[in-house]
Amino acid sequence: MKSPRVRPEGLEPIETASVDELRALQLQRLKKSLRHAYDNMAPYRTKCEAQGVHPDDLGSLADLAKFPFTTKQDFRDNYPFGMFAVPTEQLSRIHASSGTTGKPVVVGYTAKDIDTWANLVARTLRAAGVHRGDKVHVAYGYGLFTGGLGSHYGAERLGCTVIPMSGGQTEKQVQMICDFDPDIIMVTPSYLLNIADAMERQRIDTSRLRLRAAVVGAEPWTESMRLEINGRMNLRALDTYGLSEIIGPGVAQECIETEDGPTLWEDHFYPEVIDPETGEVLPEGSEGELVLTCLTKEALPTIRYRTRDLTRLLPGTARTMRRLGKVMARSDDMLIVRGVNMFPSQIEEQLLAVHQLAPHFQLELMRDGSLDQVKVFVEPRVVGDKPIAAGAELARRIKAHVGVSVHVEVLGCGEVPRSEGKAVRVIDHRTRN
Repeated sequence: MKSPRVRPEGLEPIETASVDELRALQLQRLKKSLRHAYDNMAPYRTKCEAQGVHPDDLGSLADLAKFPFTTKQDFRDNYPFGMFAVPTEQLSRIHASSGTTGKPVVVGYTAKDIDTWANLVARTLRAAGVHRGDKVHVAYGYGLFTGGLGSHYGAERLGCTVIPMSGGQTEKQVQMICDFDPDIIMVTPSYLLNIADAMERQRIDTSRLRLRAAVVGAEPWTESMRLEINGRMNLRALDTYGLSEIIGPGVAQECIETEDGPTLWEDHFYPEVIDPETGEVLPEGSEGELVLTCLTKEALPTIRYRTRDLTRLLPGTARTMRRLGKVMARSDDMLIVRGVNMFPSQIEEQLLAVHQLAPHFQLELMRDGSLDQVKVFVEPRVVGDKPIAAGAELARRIKAHVGVSVHVEVLGCGEVPRSEGKAVRVIDHRTRN
């Protein structure tokens, strides 16, 4: 007979409850959330009616597979506030992330949602070994991006001292880390390596810093990168997972006891893994596209959201709740560059706004040290022109509208590669490393 689980000190009871207790809570919350979405989100109700399903058809967790998916396109089609289940005057906050059309995907939170979010990020940090009184250096971007403020509120909820540095200003980041001596850093993996580079240039001995752990997310990263980060920064880098359409940071976190992949907070987010081509729910442990359903959100009770992240569900270890396998790829063409989601169609949109340039382009992605670099190859509309100023204007527009710094190289007419079939828009050298 197996020994009963002993609830570690500080954990919420649901984190180590039995699987039966967890599933019962999920079903109870799922029924309520599905009804809330159906009654108050007109776009989702329309989808349900078209598919011939009703919240009363949900008798078990497995019945969720009968209901339609929500996709990023739904957010774009109903921009800006059409996906909300409450009037805007009931919102405490609005966040947004960029979409393929250039319009942001808009998400909202009631006061209760903000409270839930703070609690989940506090749980996330506690799972990463963060304690009350620790100093937490937040190097995720603030503003409309959910990473900075989501991390900030969660760290404060746990009782930590927050250093709200945000992203960029690497030399100042290094100075603040040395002067303020934080215990934890929350950051993207590529930017953490950039910080490591700066520290090496300044001959800083990282073993003398207080930093003991990094909560690392917002872009895919390999186990090799984890080893490099750990070795160069003398800390333990732990994988975290979140997305704005679900809540932001605080969806899943790798536990410091096991370091075996992020534990999904299943009492708030119900997971499925589907075949990305057919939409069929796959057996437990199979690799496919992650689909998430919000169980406790008020403003945005997203149902069956297709994340496009390819992963698999693994049994729980440090917690009863299941873990996510390493997310290393997506089922669509989204590129993640320095923590920013970018699509080739966004580049095309900005290119078409610069009339001296022809509508032909190719992206080349590579890594210079630890940071992603993007080259955009374009060509002039008129033979013999070399509109360097137009290339600079395109780079400015991409930075302003997409959020990524790129180097634009203007080639001669006809020099951007063509294809007889589907255009090869992206050459990604990063995947070869």
